[in-house]
Amino acid sequence: MRSDGVSLVLDISAGHLPSVLHWGADIGSLTKRDIDGLNLSSVNPTGLNQADDPVRVAILPEQWTGWMGRPGLQGSRQGQAWSPQFTTRSIDVDGEPHPGGSVEMGAGVLRVVARDDTSELEVVQTIEMLTGGAVRLRAGVTNLASSPYQVDGLDLALPVPPVADELLDFGGRWARERLPQRHEFTLGTHLRENRKGRTGADSAYLLHAGIPGFNFAGGEVWAVHTAWSGNHVHYAERLSSGEQVIGGGELILPGEVVLQSGQSYESPWVYGAWGVGLDAVARRFHTHLRSREMHPSSPRPVTLNVWEAVYFDHSLAPLLELAELASFVGVERFVLDDGWFSSRRDERSGLGDWWVSPDVWPQGLAPLVDAVTDLGMQFGLWFEPEMVNPDSEVAREHPEWVMAADPARWPVESRYQQVLNLGIPECYNHVRDAIMALLREYDVSYIKWDHNRDLVEAGNQQTGRPGVHAQTLAFYRLLDEIRTAFPSLEIESCSSGGARIDLEVLQHTDRVWTSDCIDPQERQLMHRWTTQLIPPELMGAHVASDVSHTTGRWHTLGFRAASAIFGHLGIEWDLRSAPEPQLSELRRWVTFHKEHRELVHNGDLVRVDFPDESLIGHGVVAKDQRSALYSFASVGRSVASMLGRVRVPGLHPERRYRIRPVMPGGALPGLIPPPWWGVDGVASHGPNVAQPGSVYDEIPGTVATGRVLATVGVPHPVINPEQVVLYWVEETE
Repeated sequence: MRSDGVSLVLDISAGHLPSVLHWGADIGSLTKRDIDGLNLSSVNPTGLNQADDPVRVAILPEQWTGWMGRPGLQGSRQGQAWSPQFTTRSIDVDGEPHPGGSVEMGAGVLRVVARDDTSELEVVQTIEMLTGGAVRLRAGVTNLASSPYQVDGLDLALPVPPVADELLDFGGRWARERLPQRHEFTLGTHLRENRKGRTGADSAYLLHAGIPGFNFAGGEVWAVHTAWSGNHVHYAERLSSGEQVIGGGELILPGEVVLQSGQSYESPWVYGAWGVGLDAVARRFHTHLRSREMHPSSPRPVTLNVWEAVYFDHSLAPLLELAELASFVGVERFVLDDGWFSSRRDERSGLGDWWVSPDVWPQGLAPLVDAVTDLGMQFGLWFEPEMVNPDSEVAREHPEWVMAADPARWPVESRYQQVLNLGIPECYNHVRDAIMALLREYDVSYIKWDHNRDLVEAGNQQTGRPGVHAQTLAFYRLLDEIRTAFPSLEIESCSSGGARIDLEVLQHTDRVWTSDCIDPQERQLMHRWTTQLIPPELMGAHVASDVSHTTGRWHTLGFRAASAIFGHLGIEWDLRSAPEPQLSELRRWVTFHKEHRELVHNGDLVRVDFPDESLIGHGVVAKDQRSALYSFASVGRSVASMLGRVRVPGLHPERRYRIRPVMPGGALPGLIPPPWWGVDGVASHGPNVAQPGSVYDEIPGTVATGRVLATVGVPHPVINPEQVVLYWVEETE
């Protein structure tokens, strides 16, 4: 299988489950002789005190082969059939029977069906090469016996070579998601389990194995991602015999998946990507996501969310004033957040009662919705459909709908919330019908779909069994039903901020909320790593208020806006409190974003490797490499007064480009420009230097080839901490 510079060579001979002979750089077309040679050369010698037959680990690793690592299928039939030996029964290539011998295919699907007649189990493996060169894998197991079979795990693995000796994955917490962590790929299993019933703010997110010291631009890297919004695992495993794999799957709770005769369980997709440098890996995921039919194709609307403007204090007049100001600065979507329904005047009550509060909205939402749409903006509405306050009508009427391990006691509360069990049909129907009734009544174009607590003791009171697996599937089904009924509706995945970001939730939604922390100092790092998996247009990035809601830090509007424009731009700020100069500056930033969002939302992401961590550099390069927009953000104070040259990667090496700074918000206080800018003391010019239409002409910049910009770079100006310098780069003669 070959696509976009990647080869995945699979051995499907001898009736065994597929194993990987090579996954990495494209090795070209292979003859049968080449494949035979590669097959033979991929077999390790048998070591001392090991199985006599060489072990070739399958994508679904099997214990009977002598594999002593984590097995792919974990389960049993009351202690029996716990180590099946599968034999291939059929192989399809892109829906057609495999013709036999060696086959070369590009982006496409390989499907392998195998059985073990003794264990009375069937396994179906799907291996897909995606546009852009990423791969994805999944497996399904079917119980062919008359007695039940309990599935405890179904994990898939991809081998990585011994040069991949360093691991990178992510930690984090609420309001500080996706913090990178590196360490040596040591002997044993590096296991990242998530038991929170959602993807998790501390999820591994992506697990990378690479050549030690790999960075954004260099070093071979292999990565996997488990696309599942419930409990899941990522793992890296190195055996004492020398084999090493990276993989993942769903974390299945005890007794959660018990297959009766004829029933099947299908694993989540496990995605893999190889590249030279982290940017190359990220680009493979971005290319796949952008190639989907359901990927958002219209310009991403600039959004204003009212949460940090009014919190629970809802009333029509202030929101109408906010809508007028939003329209003035260029907002295209206005979102009413938590507090519009039932008794929801604070976080302690009303959650789950999805009807418009007659106390707050005596005329319903129509006056606000009509005013927003009359201003030319879309209207969005906040929901948290999977959650419930004990102090709510639905909890009082249906206590059996609350997820619990024991009907006699509910789990510990979090944010005064419990979890509604969508696995119960009546509960699912109630939630679905309540949401759809509101969507039929009002012109709602967008839902902010929140999920603000972990699933603790998430059981089904009716069966006594864990219910996270069923809850996750019901969540996906609910999203799909609503989107089918309202095809133009867009949905954001929010979960205490960025705790539900994965490739499967993005099959059912249109963007994610990156974090509840909009502090630009924090967002610079979070955006840097969130885009390792998803492209900027799917990442909610908002301009916050002067003082951050979550950190208490104060930042200039320029720093806040420049940190937000490289995503799906929005505003989370009470514009009524902003003086006119700030509103005018914000309007210029929104205009600047609109002028460049086609580039930002379709171009290739590049991130700059720079040894001084006080500077974060990144950019987006147009597909035709004729233009690019770069950002260099000062997030701290360096020990050096001047940082020297910064490299500007990603451009065509032979073309000539003009690079110049752009300042939509005005000159940066204290900035000392380098001579190549072609101006003297930009800071002394005042804000007029950045008025729309003049900034490109007043700062001429310099001309260099793409090769010079990428390998030599340009001197960085002296700037204060928490400032951003933007560069516009355009091909010239």
